[in-house]
Amino acid sequence: MEQKELCPRLSKAMDLIGKRWVGLILYELLDGPQRFNKIQNDLPISGRLLSERLKELEKEGLVKREVFTEIPVRVEYSLTDKGMNLKSTIDEIEKWSKEWL
Repeated sequence: MEQKELCPRLSKAMDLIGKRWVGLILYELLDGPQRFNKIQNDLPISGRLLSERLKELEKEGLVKREVFTEIPVRVEYSLTDKGMNLKSTIDEIEKWSKEWL
Protein backbone atom coordinates (compact mmCIF):
# COMPACT_ATOMS: atom_id res chain seq x y z
CA MET A 1 0.00 0.00 0.00
CA GLU A 2 1.37 3.39 -1.00
CA GLN A 3 1.85 5.85 1.84
CA LYS A 4 0.38 9.30 1.26
CA GLU A 5 2.67 12.27 1.88
CA LEU A 6 1.24 14.75 4.39
CA CYS A 7 0.89 18.37 3.41
CA PRO A 8 3.03 20.41 5.83
CA ARG A 9 0.50 23.25 5.93
CA LEU A 10 -2.39 20.90 6.71
CA SER A 11 -0.29 19.29 9.40
CA LYS A 12 0.48 22.69 10.96
CA ALA A 13 -3.19 23.72 10.79
CA MET A 14 -4.34 20.49 12.44
CA ASP A 15 -1.68 20.85 15.15
CA LEU A 16 -2.93 24.36 15.93
CA ILE A 17 -6.68 23.78 15.65
CA GLY A 18 -6.43 20.39 17.33
CA LYS A 19 -4.87 21.73 20.50
CA ARG A 20 -7.07 21.35 23.53
CA TRP A 21 -9.49 24.27 23.92
CA VAL A 22 -8.47 26.10 20.72
CA GLY A 23 -11.61 25.16 18.80
CA LEU A 24 -13.86 26.18 21.67
CA ILE A 25 -12.01 29.46 22.19
CA LEU A 26 -12.45 30.26 18.49
CA TYR A 27 -16.12 29.26 18.76
CA GLU A 28 -16.59 31.66 21.70
CA LEU A 29 -15.00 34.51 19.76
CA LEU A 30 -17.30 34.01 16.77
CA ASP A 31 -19.91 35.92 18.80
CA GLY A 32 -17.69 39.01 18.80
CA PRO A 33 -15.11 40.58 21.09
CA GLN A 34 -14.87 38.98 24.52
CA ARG A 35 -13.09 39.82 27.73
CA PHE A 36 -10.77 37.25 29.25
CA ASN A 37 -13.04 36.58 32.25
CA LYS A 38 -16.07 36.02 30.00
CA ILE A 39 -14.22 33.39 27.98
CA GLN A 40 -12.90 31.76 31.16
CA ASN A 41 -16.39 31.71 32.70
CA ASP A 42 -17.91 30.16 29.57
CA LEU A 43 -15.31 27.39 29.31
CA PRO A 44 -14.02 25.03 32.00
CA ILE A 45 -10.42 26.12 31.41
CA SER A 46 -7.77 27.44 33.77
CA GLY A 47 -6.70 31.05 33.45
CA ARG A 48 -3.11 29.99 32.79
CA LEU A 49 -4.05 27.68 29.91
CA LEU A 50 -6.51 30.18 28.44
CA SER A 51 -3.82 32.86 28.50
CA GLU A 52 -1.37 30.50 26.81
CA ARG A 53 -3.84 29.54 24.08
CA LEU A 54 -4.84 33.16 23.42
CA LYS A 55 -1.16 34.11 23.05
CA GLU A 56 -0.64 31.26 20.56
CA LEU A 57 -3.70 32.30 18.56
CA GLU A 58 -2.55 35.92 18.60
CA LYS A 59 0.92 34.87 17.40
CA GLU A 60 -0.65 32.92 14.53
CA GLY A 61 -2.74 35.95 13.56
CA LEU A 62 -6.13 34.42 14.38
CA VAL A 63 -6.90 36.52 17.45
CA LYS A 64 -6.42 40.20 18.16
CA ARG A 65 -5.82 41.50 21.69
CA GLU A 66 -6.99 45.05 22.25
CA VAL A 67 -6.15 47.03 25.39
CA PHE A 68 -8.42 49.93 26.35
CA THR A 69 -6.74 52.48 28.59
CA GLU A 70 -9.58 52.92 31.02
CA ILE A 71 -9.63 52.63 34.77
CA PRO A 72 -9.56 49.73 35.32
CA VAL A 73 -7.79 48.66 32.13
CA ARG A 74 -10.03 46.63 29.83
CA VAL A 75 -8.68 43.95 27.48
CA GLU A 76 -10.78 42.35 24.75
CA TYR A 77 -10.02 39.49 22.41
CA SER A 78 -11.56 39.19 18.97
CA LEU A 79 -11.03 37.21 15.81
CA THR A 80 -9.01 38.72 13.00
CA ASP A 81 -10.15 38.29 9.40
CA LYS A 82 -7.92 35.22 9.30
CA GLY A 83 -9.68 33.84 12.38
CA MET A 84 -13.16 34.71 11.09
CA ASN A 85 -12.34 32.78 7.94
CA LEU A 86 -12.61 29.62 10.07
CA LYS A 87 -16.30 30.30 10.78
CA SER A 88 -17.60 28.03 8.03
CA THR A 89 -15.25 25.25 9.15
CA ILE A 90 -16.33 25.58 12.78
CA ASP A 91 -19.98 25.69 11.72
CA GLU A 92 -19.51 22.47 9.74
CA ILE A 93 -17.83 20.75 12.71
CA GLU A 94 -20.73 21.86 14.92
CA LYS A 95 -23.23 20.53 12.37
CA TRP A 96 -21.34 17.22 12.11
CA SER A 97 -21.19 16.87 15.91
CA LYS A 98 -24.95 17.38 16.25
CA GLU A 99 -25.59 14.66 13.70
CA TRP A 100 -23.00 12.10 14.70
CA LEU A 101 -22.04 12.56 18.35
